Amino acid sequence: MYAVIRSGNKQYRVVQGGLVDVERLALGEGESLDITDVLLIGDGDKTVIGSPVVDGAKVTCTVVSQYRADKIIVFKYRQRTNFRRKRGHRQYYTRLRIDSIQA
Repeated sequence: MYAVIRSGNKQYRVVQGGLVDVERLALGEGESLDITDVLLIGDGDKTVIGSPVVDGAKVTCTVVSQYRADKIIVFKYRQRTNFRRKRGHRQYYTRLRIDSIQA
């Protein structure tokens, strides 16, 4: 059984017992979370598609950790004008463990 959820204006495909990294949520480690923005639930041959969400469906998650991704370098350059800008960025993420999917 799997589900497609929405968190932070992005969509993720999750399975029970799996881990998913979403944009930072204001929760501590070990806290539980119920996600009700379930867009699709699939179970073998049966698929339920919401419009826009599946009624009565929820995904229960537990926060495993809060972390920051590796740094990416944003380098801007314009030729022949001696223009160079170098910036770095590290995105904050929350790692969730999917405990259950309820339809």
